[in-house]
Amino acid sequence: MTRADAVALAHGYLHSGEFLRELDRRVAYPTESQNPERRDCLRAYLEAELQPAFSQLGFSTRLIESAKANHPYLLADYREDLTRPTVLMYGHGDVVDGMVGQWRDDLNPWQTTTSGNRVYGRGTADNKGQHSINLAALRAVREARGGRLGFNAKFIVETGEEIGSPDLRQTCESLREDLKADLFLASDGPRLAADRPTIFLGCRGGIRIHLDVNLREGSHHSGNWGGVLANPATILANAIATLVDAQGRLLLDELKPPRLSNQIRSALADVKIEPTPEEPALSTDWGEEGLSAAERLYAWNTLEVLAISSGNIETPANAIPGQARAVLQLRFVVGTNFERAVDAIRARLQARGFPMVEVSATQSFAASRTDFDSPWIDWAARSIHRTTGKAPAVLPNFGGSLPNDVFSEGLGLPTIWVPHSYPGCCQHAPDEHILLSVTEEALGIMAGLFWDLGEMPAPL
Repeated sequence: MTRADAVALAHGYLHSGEFLRELDRRVAYPTESQNPERRDCLRAYLEAELQPAFSQLGFSTRLIESAKANHPYLLADYREDLTRPTVLMYGHGDVVDGMVGQWRDDLNPWQTTTSGNRVYGRGTADNKGQHSINLAALRAVREARGGRLGFNAKFIVETGEEIGSPDLRQTCESLREDLKADLFLASDGPRLAADRPTIFLGCRGGIRIHLDVNLREGSHHSGNWGGVLANPATILANAIATLVDAQGRLLLDELKPPRLSNQIRSALADVKIEPTPEEPALSTDWGEEGLSAAERLYAWNTLEVLAISSGNIETPANAIPGQARAVLQLRFVVGTNFERAVDAIRARLQARGFPMVEVSATQSFAASRTDFDSPWIDWAARSIHRTTGKAPAVLPNFGGSLPNDVFSEGLGLPTIWVPHSYPGCCQHAPDEHILLSVTEEALGIMAGLFWDLGEMPAPL
């Protein structure tokens, strides 16, 4: 059989209903990693659902316990010919809160529902649908090659990604020999757009910045005390305005990334950010001046106010509050000295007359990306173009965050992500869904990539 046959087989899994039946079975596991009551469910997803699926593909499997023994890992290994390339893949079986009762038409998040081009269900986009596509494509290639893949494959599935992959790096470093490979190839996050196949080479990092103003206990009557008591909410609003302006532009140089290279500008030159009618329209006059929308999203840093609170917004009292607090997030690209962010912000606020604002940080994750000179990038782009007839968007990094650094820096692998969802998929909200059109194309893309990997006599 040929490459075209493998792609047709992958498409056939969708057309026959087999892929959606498999996905429905996986979505039915309510694998909410934030919920301690779901620990048995996380383990069952790996043991009862994925281990048999990998075994059918000729993989040997074993469960790896996490350091805290709460969120296990599945390691699957397929060895055919050690002179051939070895690819390491990744997925996560955990999902965010199902948000039962908040979905349109009272849909059940723990079963798939097809409506037109959409397939609803928690995990369809993030990440059960995506790793299911990759497993189905492996099956198609193995069937087309008569029970062989033509390359060696390893797969690690975690169950703690939605709580920040707390010990993924530690686990992978302890399995360094088991995870040895020539290429890391995985799928998570959205494409640039539903109709544009996409490759991204890494991810932006992030760090949460907490700003707290604690002036006094309780609140005090605004008529009796207004004008003589400092207002923490007013102080906090003005303190934030020294860090980011009214157009979302960074005002503190220490929070900015290095100057954009010509290589990155060239890579993003044909990348257009064009939301669909169902997605939010881009804001005009927002973000760093002199940059395209793609450069702002994929190559620049942003400081976003995630939450801000003082008093009771639902039932405000005629009183000056005693406290105010805000949570900001710095999203940053490779080269940003984010370890200095807290000290830089604290120094800025003190210099601008806000020493009463307490600054702290939580939940940081690193930025990382594969070098643009890696031959694997051109290989993957050519394969996708051959399958779809479309030139994929090649992004220096994903706009959001994934544990890419565990594989690119921790294991020293070239990393390529080929996402199978799209920006409007509602992945962390009610109504999470995948598109059948994207799913069909993604099944073909991955079958083509795996076929081409099997044609390679030796690693690049």
